[in-house]
Amino acid sequence: MNTLRNKVQLIGNLGNNPEIITLESGKKLAKFSIATNETYKNAKGEKVTDTQWHNVVAWEKTAEIAEKYLEKGKEVAIEGKLTSRSYDDKDGVKRYVTEIIANEMLLLGSK
Repeated sequence: MNTLRNKVQLIGNLGNNPEIITLESGKKLAKFSIATNETYKNAKGEKVTDTQWHNVVAWEKTAEIAEKYLEKGKEVAIEGKLTSRSYDDKDGVKRYVTEIIANEMLLLGSK
C-alpha cells in the first residue's frame, strides 16, 4: 500500500508540444501540460464543461518517449506522483508550482 500514498493518474490532451531540455549530464527532461475535462449539469440544467490544466514533468526514458511521440492535442494517460516546489521569479516574488512527475505514460487515441 505504500505505493498508493502519492499516486496520480490522469487522462488528458496536450496543450502544446513538450518542451525538451537536455541537461549538461546528458539526461533529458520533458515539460508539458495536459487538460482534463469534467462535464456536469448546473442548477439550471445546462451542460457545463470544467477544464483543469496539469503541469507534467518527465525524466530520462519517459522524456525521450514524450519527445518522440507527444504533440499538441494528442490524448495521453499519465501515472506519477504529485510534487510542489517554490522559486523566486525575476522580480523577487515567491512563486509556487505543483507538478506531476510522470513515471509511466500511455499514448491513447488514433495514430
